Amino acid sequence: MSRYLVLLRGINVGGKNLIGMPALKAAFEAQGFDDVVTYIQSGNVLVSSTERGPSLVPRIEAMLSDAFDYAASVVVLSRAQLRRVVEHAPDGFGTRPERFRYDAIFLKAPLSPAQALERVPVNPEVDEVTAGPGVLYYSRLIPKASQSRMSRVVGMPIYKQMTIRNWNTTTRLHELMGE
Repeated sequence: MSRYLVLLRGINVGGKNLIGMPALKAAFEAQGFDDVVTYIQSGNVLVSSTERGPSLVPRIEAMLSDAFDYAASVVVLSRAQLRRVVEHAPDGFGTRPERFRYDAIFLKAPLSPAQALERVPVNPEVDEVTAGPGVLYYSRLIPKASQSRMSRVVGMPIYKQMTIRNWNTTTRLHELMGE
């Protein structure tokens, strides 16, 4: 049995696609997933399954769409994939929270980090973006955060192939996955 992190995109944001965590957990358990744990309201679910990661995506999306009546989209990461995301963060990423906001932009296959990096807008005076394994690492200078181009990503077609978590959430999910 393998451990996976399921990142739901577009739930509990701006009053749309409201899903309670007890109902979300129950939906996964009803589909035969084991050791189901949800973490905060932004759609982070840890599960155990005998199925392989890539085959889980269409199954989970169909289950969520049926159970909660929305067009579900998820990114599924194995323990090893999430470990690589954390270990391959750029030097110093996440170490100066008083000065920068840090986000991990998880990419939905088949979108590659190189493709995403070409399309994600950046203000070089405020933003820094680096490609990683299935992710973009995005930092913004807090004093100039209003000049960041990060908010523009939400209105772009590419956004439907991404889900964003702040770095603290990402590292906490890594801890919860364990080894």
